[in-house]
Amino acid sequence: MRPWILNAALGATAIGLAAAGLMLGETALSVAQFAEAFADPASGPHEILFDIRLPRTVAALVVGAALGLAGAVMQGLLRNPLADPGVLGVSGGAGLGAALAISLGLAARPGAVEAAALGAALLVGAALTWLAARFREPETLILFGVALSAFLGALTSLVFNFAPSPVTLAEVFAWLLGSVANRDWDDIGRQLPAMAVGAALCLYAARGLVMLTLGDEAAALSGLPMRRMRAAAVAGASLLTGAAVALAGIVGFVGLAAPHLVRAGAGGDPGRVLLPSALAGAVLLGAADIGARILPTDIELKLGVMTALAGAPLFALIAWRAARSWRG
Repeated sequence: MRPWILNAALGATAIGLAAAGLMLGETALSVAQFAEAFADPASGPHEILFDIRLPRTVAALVVGAALGLAGAVMQGLLRNPLADPGVLGVSGGAGLGAALAISLGLAARPGAVEAAALGAALLVGAALTWLAARFREPETLILFGVALSAFLGALTSLVFNFAPSPVTLAEVFAWLLGSVANRDWDDIGRQLPAMAVGAALCLYAARGLVMLTLGDEAAALSGLPMRRMRAAAVAGASLLTGAAVALAGIVGFVGLAAPHLVRAGAGGDPGRVLLPSALAGAVLLGAADIGARILPTDIELKLGVMTALAGAPLFALIAWRAARSWRG
């Protein structure tokens, strides 16, 4: 499949999911109410469609695109098909920042939890960027990321242990499970600048990712500023992941799955995989959000739960295929 055909198909699917996101929800609207929503900005149906459903749908698509792009960059940089945006600890740092903000009673202030999550992610990303500029071996980043993720997870567990009340504990837990429900345009707007900068850094690093497929020696002889491109890739993926977690909480497996779904169609080139991975991530999370809305459950499933239910079997399949290739 030609890359432009793949991108066009994924883009059309994302648009279709956006339309479905407007039509589907807890409150069923008739044809007359849909017409009223477009004709009367002061009507209840207009508020449901454009103040509740549309921001939620856009948030799901934007977060999915950010995670898909970050996952593609991480897999290209680390040359590891099992890498995802959380492998370096950025998701854990953002989760810890949000948990601390909620425990300190800052959830009532608009944007405070999101700012704490993004700030913590940026601190982790800065440390990783410094490390990527000093060491070119992907194993160093992976090991450091695993250790950092475990440490940040332990700190988040401490927040759970010292939560001042059961209500606070429930708020922290609910946020960490991930959701785009009740997100508004202000929530999205606060994270878009960080996502835009992260995407630009990832695109800048794309040529370096291509050279890394030839090996470290060939990359070093290419004449490209590889150290700078590695740092840009880590910084870009960290910004994308941190902003995504700040907007929607921790949502797993999207960054892992999206690049694998499009890699064959994109030709396996790490540079060409970036855009379709972002589109595939938007499609995956948009579909997961719609699924969470329409499943007949008393309490709506969290977005992180939906992606884990679908992503865990995929992760096992990828690991099984990788094990077979290693034996063969």
